[in-house]
Amino acid sequence: MAPPPEPPGPPQPPAPPAHSARSTYPAAPVPHSGAPFDVVCLGETMAAFRPAGPGRLADSPVFVRGVGGAESNTACLLARAGHRVRWIGRVGTDGFGDHVLAEIAAHGVDVSAVRDPDRPTGVYFRTGGERSTTGERPTDPALAEVLYHRTGSAASAMSPATVDRAAADSGRILHLSGITAALSGGCLALLYELTAPRPGRPLLSFDVNYRVGLWKRRDPGVLLDLARRCDLVFTGADEARAAWGAAGSAAVRELLPEPSVLVVKDGARGAAAHTSSGSCHVPALSVETADPVGAGDAFAAGFLSATLRGLPLRTRLRHGHLAAAAALTCPGDLAEPPARALADRLAALDDTAWGRLRLTPGWTTRKA
Repeated sequence: MAPPPEPPGPPQPPAPPAHSARSTYPAAPVPHSGAPFDVVCLGETMAAFRPAGPGRLADSPVFVRGVGGAESNTACLLARAGHRVRWIGRVGTDGFGDHVLAEIAAHGVDVSAVRDPDRPTGVYFRTGGERSTTGERPTDPALAEVLYHRTGSAASAMSPATVDRAAADSGRILHLSGITAALSGGCLALLYELTAPRPGRPLLSFDVNYRVGLWKRRDPGVLLDLARRCDLVFTGADEARAAWGAAGSAAVRELLPEPSVLVVKDGARGAAAHTSSGSCHVPALSVETADPVGAGDAFAAGFLSATLRGLPLRTRLRHGHLAAAAALTCPGDLAEPPARALADRLAALDDTAWGRLRLTPGWTTRKA
């Protein structure tokens, strides 16, 4: 059988609007009610393989299979927190596609994925450790070695023609990420269509998720343009510095005045949320890190869960930190989230008690 056609070349953004995004895109800090789902997450999910033991990929004879995808990670954590969640993606009709769908559904997520008979499910391999910020193979053994096989994948064929708009709009929140924008021209066109102003548009959540390797031959300014079209935006301070040259949370807000809520995460220093009413900063928690993978996706899940509950901004940031702490203290992409009663109790601590907290592996299973 002939190999499937390659996806379109480097995506090119459509011309930006000639007027202010703030006058066009409605502020929506609290999502509307009445939708079939609380959150719809759309994006790529791949079969993921991690070495069964320490060491480089080249030295690992045995790998543990799982799944990996920023948007599906967030979807699974939100479902485990008790929310109605749908994941939209595209996988092959191969065994890896079967595995991806089964794993996501096992967390209680409604799976609305198209099976592509002509393209494979993407696959990636990674070791433990922090992700490299250069996009090159790391020489530092403390950094993760990551190898992707996603060119021509089923997910890269997502486009306005292959994704059901009604399914995408079936939640109170539609959660997207910048990873999708880099996969193909069709994927970028899809994100521009989903973020366009329209009647009944869900609250749009956008996690920048800047990946240096995906944007080597593309303009990361596309991510800035997409973020300006959304209601709630998550970005890391390091991402904003690398992609846009913005040094510091206030500088990021100057670049992104349009979103109703802008969350800038700065690692162990904490996270800041900016709104039209002002800014709020919450220090990060002290944790015993077992694995840094998935902390950003978990933060988004914790913040979105608190947003759905209508909690105050400061409390939303604390729930984001607690969800991230659960990910940091548990190996793998998905950690057991804290029970709502425990998370609520910890989020309600005064500043002194919050600053004294130190979370270690297993803390999420303790009783409130």
